[in-house]
Amino acid sequence: MRLLDRYLLREVLTPLFFCLIGFFIFLTGADLFREQSSLEGMSFGEVVAYYAIKTPVLLVNVMPIALLLGLLYALSHHARHHEITAIRAAGVSLWRLSLPYFFLGLTASLVVFVLNEWWVPDSDARAEDIKERQKRINQPEQWRGQVRDFGFSNDREGRSWLIEVYDISKAEMLNPQVISTLPDGSQLWLKAGRAVYQEQHWVFYDAVEHLARTNASPIPTLRTNILARPQFTETPDAIRSEIKIASRLGGRAREADLPLTEVFDYLRFHPNLKPNEAAWIYTHLHGRLAMPWTCLVVVLIALPFGAPSGRRNAFVGVASSIFIVLAYLVLTRVGLALGTGGYLPPWVAGWLPNIVFSSAGLWLTARVR
Repeated sequence: MRLLDRYLLREVLTPLFFCLIGFFIFLTGADLFREQSSLEGMSFGEVVAYYAIKTPVLLVNVMPIALLLGLLYALSHHARHHEITAIRAAGVSLWRLSLPYFFLGLTASLVVFVLNEWWVPDSDARAEDIKERQKRINQPEQWRGQVRDFGFSNDREGRSWLIEVYDISKAEMLNPQVISTLPDGSQLWLKAGRAVYQEQHWVFYDAVEHLARTNASPIPTLRTNILARPQFTETPDAIRSEIKIASRLGGRAREADLPLTEVFDYLRFHPNLKPNEAAWIYTHLHGRLAMPWTCLVVVLIALPFGAPSGRRNAFVGVASSIFIVLAYLVLTRVGLALGTGGYLPPWVAGWLPNIVFSSAGLWLTARVR
């Protein structure tokens, strides 16, 4: 059976490759036409670097669609030439025949997952940084890559941070204030002129600490030029996730990809979220976990549409792909809206498209004769 598996896999890899290349050329050309004015003044190398950074985002978005088109083309080709009928007449079941397709779907899912976690996050920001490089030349150095007037809480450990200016790239703070709630209910206020993350902990410069008790004025307890706080667990990565998620919860930024590590960091600091915040966070968490496995769901959908024998026009496969993709996107948006609104449990909302389409694919495949 290894020879058959290699043959079926080779026959689907060719249309998959051409679909990916076609999508890349079409979408890159459309983006070049749309962004023509904003790309003026960039060198050829900068334009190439700009689209090289955006390539993983494109691959993640089009991989399920390209895989669906490739599978439908390959299966329809085999069915039109009665190859599937001959294979099944030799005693090979449809499920065994589709084993190389499931292997390809699993591989594509793992590739999408890796890209989604390590390359896609912040890729839009890195691409925009290249595009805006000429504009940023005249921008003062001290204003680059910084967030102003930012605050967050570590509810698990009872600490609140207020930061006048935070430099994301340097992991450096200006005029930070850290308020720690002690077991007896009193608070320890730490103020500093500057803080830098070095050697895996925060170091505060020109630091002053005050002890504040209920119905009493704060009492100065410490004043020093340098103060290390290794017990503070708020790492630069965790603070970056706070900045991203807070901007989305506040509606100040468009929805974007958040790595699972950043989501888990946020949940670690906020174990007692408000109901609306919990619905948003957990729905997007489950949606992110479910998204890469769309490539496996695609295999289940393609089998009943492409495997039945008969002579069909190639445009039938294309039309089927368009319908399936549109239905999947609509169901994804509906699930996210119902989940973030609290109308569905987050795990149901996040996995809803995969559950519906995989169930439909299993049922339709079982009916293929």
